[in-house]
Amino acid sequence: MKSKVSRRRRSREIALQVLYAMEMSETPPEQAMELYYRLFEDDEDLDVDIPMEVRPFAEKLIMGVELHQSELDALIGSASQHWRLYRMPVVDRNILRIALFEMLHCPDIPPKVSINEAVELGKHFGSEDSGAFINGILDHILPELDDKRPKTAPDE
Repeated sequence: MKSKVSRRRRSREIALQVLYAMEMSETPPEQAMELYYRLFEDDEDLDVDIPMEVRPFAEKLIMGVELHQSELDALIGSASQHWRLYRMPVVDRNILRIALFEMLHCPDIPPKVSINEAVELGKHFGSEDSGAFINGILDHILPELDDKRPKTAPDE
């Protein structure tokens, strides 16, 4: 069985792909998730495995980003000098949203883990400069989040 980190990384990848599709097609989250899962389940040529255990965290990220998008975008906008949110690459913008949602609303995930995972997603799915750009924005925001982040993690 894959580790928790591997499952969560796969969940983040799914969330990024669905959020990207939602933004590009203005599709509601439930419909975008259904289309995504159906695409990969029905197309044998794609050879992509989406285990059931990665779906709940992916869906939590997708719905959380959707629900808190204005708050997340305000944080990104306040930290990105010389870059308006709408001018950022769609991939980078959604990676930042996912990471910030985790940092604000997933107390069981250390913020540094969210940042590292976001940087890796940026390197894999973004441009040559995405990893450094994402790291810079999230490192800039991190001190602000101390007051907004829940103080206790739930029991595991």
